[in-house]
This record gives sequence, structure tokens and C-alpha cells, in this order.
Amino acid sequence: MNRMGVLAGTLAFTAVAGLGVARAADPVTLPKGLPADLWELLIPPDNPVTPEKIELGRALYYDKRLSKDGTVSCATCHDPAMGFGDGKAVSVGVGGQKGTRNAPTILNSIFNELQFWDGRAASLEEQAKGPMTNPVEMGMGNHDLVVEVVRAQPEYKAAFAKVFGREPTIDDVARAIATFERTAVTGNSKFDRFIAGDKTALSASAQSGWALWNGKARCNTCHPFGDATPNFSDNKFHNIGVAAKGRDFGALAREAQSAGDPDKLAKHPDFSELGRFVSTKQPKDIGSFKTSGLRDIALSAPYMHDGSEKTLLDVVKFYDRGGEPNPNLDGGIVPLKLTEQEMLDLVAFMESLTGEGDGSPTRAALLDPNRKEAKR
Repeated sequence: MNRMGVLAGTLAFTAVAGLGVARAADPVTLPKGLPADLWELLIPPDNPVTPEKIELGRALYYDKRLSKDGTVSCATCHDPAMGFGDGKAVSVGVGGQKGTRNAPTILNSIFNELQFWDGRAASLEEQAKGPMTNPVEMGMGNHDLVVEVVRAQPEYKAAFAKVFGREPTIDDVARAIATFERTAVTGNSKFDRFIAGDKTALSASAQSGWALWNGKARCNTCHPFGDATPNFSDNKFHNIGVAAKGRDFGALAREAQSAGDPDKLAKHPDFSELGRFVSTKQPKDIGSFKTSGLRDIALSAPYMHDGSEKTLLDVVKFYDRGGEPNPNLDGGIVPLKLTEQEMLDLVAFMESLTGEGDGSPTRAALLDPNRKEAKR
């Protein structure tokens, strides 16, 4: 069982979700809505968070030199101005090549049990390595080429020596980027202030949406909120029919059963639609994708793993009609019979999840260190 599972099953947390939490030893201040105990527990023992490592990771995150043609960085597809997405249905990498999936936000990715839409990466460190050598993302032929670029920069050599006590390696590049991403947390939203006791923080429509969320609309089945689930995700994988639109995955799944590397399958324009199945090869996972976290969701349109739903209202309507029927549809996906006003109330609630102030996704500490706003 991973640490998130152990946490949910065995720990009772201090009631910190309503507070902005900073401790003497903490390098970051968590905004309202995020439990400090959980954040701390999810830091790998072999990759502690330090201010110097955060800044090194932030520089690498925004550095386009880590791509084949010097045009793509991590931030190209995960831009703070767009909720750490890119505003496109599917991402575009080196040479204008299109990927197969919508760019998921990195906000609060520390709370994900697994990374990528199909969960094929077990950690943020592992995930950070993937795009660098993906031929349609950053396009580097291998990780050695990435290390060569980093070692050629005097400022990086000095920073790695200070943070890690050695010359740059690909594992340390990934450790630094993952560390920065663990500080890309968002909170202090209107919803968080409402939960903390300010009953005027949410509009009447958003409050109705919150009630629907936990009642008739059944959203909390997969998008629960609590100390162990502050990012509104059950961290599971579900087939809601998005990948199955007009397709029969039987033959494709059988072909994938004997195929090799899950990473290659995930990048293939056909096999990628099998979702979690590319990693597990379990029939129950055909067409299943990870439940998205919902903080700052209003900033990261379009939605679903393929970017097929343009607005939050479109997403609500998709669920209201019971998803897309297919042989592998999750049993919990059924028509909801919502009224038009109820749909709008759900959208108002989701819009209330946008972080503000010290929980804003565009606060200076998360921006490109070379931008004027980030130097304030």
C-alpha cells in the first residue's frame, strides 16, 4: 500500500485544513484548505524539500534548453497563467507536434497517488523524466543529452554542487523539478474560507452547488473533500466513456496485452485511449483514467483527458446524461436528471475552488524566476 493509502486508513489529522500553516522547519507556507500533516508525509525521505532545491527546480522547470530545439519547457504545457495547463485540447511539443492527451495540471500534484492520466509513474520524480525524452514533447534523444545541457551551464553546476554535493545527474534534475512541483500548491479559495467559517464567502448558487455535490449530483463519490483528499480526488481510475466514444476496444486491448513498454503505449495515438489498461493490462481498467483534482479547475479548460469538453458546464452536462455508454463503463456513472439551474450551481461551486492570495497559482513564488513579477 502506498503512503496515501496508509494515511487514509490509519492516520487522524490535526485540524489544520482551515489554517494557513507554516512551521519553523517548513520551506513553504501552505494556504487555507491544505493539511500540513499530509503534505509533510508525502515528501520522500530521500528527497527533502529545501529552499535551495525549490529554486533550482523552478529554474529547470522553466528552462527551454532542456528540449531538443530549445522551444519547450515543463511550463510550456503547464503554465501558471492557465492553471498549470496549456489551454489546448492536447499538448503541443517540439516542432509543433501534437500529443495524445490534455496536459493535466501540476497544482497539488503532491497529493496524487500516481502521476500521468494513466498512473504509469509512481512519483513526481519519475514523471519529471518522461516528457524530456518523449519525441513529441521535449524531444531529447536520451537523458544523457539532458544532463549534458545542464552541466554546460555554470550556474547549474554551482547550484547542483550546493544542493546535492555533486555534478548534475538526471536523477537529481528530476529530484529538483519534483521538489518545485511539490510547492505548487493552491488553496485559500472562497470554498476554503467558507469551510473555515466564513459563511459569506460562497454565493448562494455555489452553496447550492456544494449541497448538490454531496447529494443529488453524487460528485463526491469520485471527487471527495477531506483531510486525506484535499484536492477533490479519490485518486482512483474510472471509465466514464470519454475514451470509448464510437470505439470498440476489445481487439485493441488484446493487442496491447502482448505489447511492451507502457510508456510507449501511452504515447501511441490509439493505445493511449486504453488508459490505465496500458500499465496494468487488467480488463477492468480498459478506458479508465485518473480522477482529476479540481482545485483551480475553472482556469484549466478544456477538460477530460482528451480535452473534449470545452467548459465546466459541458462537463456537468456530460455527467448528467450518464457519461458515454460502453461495455466498460464505471457502474457509478448514471444519468443524474439535473435541472438547468442545478447545473449552473455546480459550475458556480467549482469556480469557487480557485486559489487566491498566498494560494493563487500565479503567486510570484511559482512564476518563471526570470520574469519581473517573480522577482518581487
